[in-house]
Amino acid sequence: MFIDEAKIRVKAGDGGHGCISFRREKYIAKGGPDGGDGGKGGDVIFVVDASLDTLLDFSGRHDWIARNGNCGEGANKHGADGEDLIIPVPPGTLVYDEKYDLLLKDMNEPGLRVRICRGGRGGKGNRAFATSTRQTPRFATDGKPGNERNLRLELKLIADIGLVGMPNAGKSTLVSRCSEARPKIANYPFTTLSPMLGIVELTGFRRFVMADIPGLIEGAQDGVGLGHDFLRHIERTRILVHLLDILPSDESDPVENYHKIRSELELYSEVLMEKPEVVVLNKADLDPEGIFCDDIRSRLPESIQEVFVVSAVTGEGILELNERLWAVVKGKDDEPDSY
Repeated sequence: MFIDEAKIRVKAGDGGHGCISFRREKYIAKGGPDGGDGGKGGDVIFVVDASLDTLLDFSGRHDWIARNGNCGEGANKHGADGEDLIIPVPPGTLVYDEKYDLLLKDMNEPGLRVRICRGGRGGKGNRAFATSTRQTPRFATDGKPGNERNLRLELKLIADIGLVGMPNAGKSTLVSRCSEARPKIANYPFTTLSPMLGIVELTGFRRFVMADIPGLIEGAQDGVGLGHDFLRHIERTRILVHLLDILPSDESDPVENYHKIRSELELYSEVLMEKPEVVVLNKADLDPEGIFCDDIRSRLPESIQEVFVVSAVTGEGILELNERLWAVVKGKDDEPDSY
């Protein structure tokens, strides 16, 4: 199950109370105060775990509470500090303060550790208040409460390439052809219900990550269809690969479909419009003479620099596409503009 949103409450541990105690030992008169300090409460720490890819662990648990510090004891014994609560999150997790709708941290680097809530300080025992003029203090201080926050977690997948397009354009087939990922593939719309990541391996130990985003339709940014739930995931991608079905089963115009998707992306975020885009005409096996592909290419906006013709089923043009995507990802723009 793919979970990319969660709301939780996190609370750091409270500090332990200081102790009021006096030394009472045989043959030692007026031993004086020996109450120890309380221990510090545990912190709440988020750690990026590269082995995770969803927020599923948060779906059945709302409260995440660190351990309290122990109280101080007599004989100058300091209370033990509370154990920190380590919470693993997948790369790309955005941590928001729910109350203020404030982004606290973008957890985008594997191994990154961030303290979200600080544990309370331990209270002072009466030993700490002894002075030359106050030799028998009969008071101590309480531990401080740990910080508490209501958080909203959002996951934005981190990938080099983001595939966008209408339902049934062949995105899942393309991902399965380029990588070892095995998304669901079927001859009906919305077979992909959640984003799918695939690692594309090239010769020379080269690789990049490709994300298959559920099909977009007109009105997606307003909540129509499934794609609106996952538009955030392509905000992190370096390149958008716009996949067009040259012969849609609903007999729609591929060029009109292109403009519909671009419009939805623009309405959702202007950042998406600034990303490099590669247009890919899929299902070339249905057009052996290239008549439909040539027509579509001639009607696409002149601003489109790169148009590839591939068949995700037969593998035609896939190698050339992957090489070009690798070149763009690595900033090498000396490759041909189209194939």
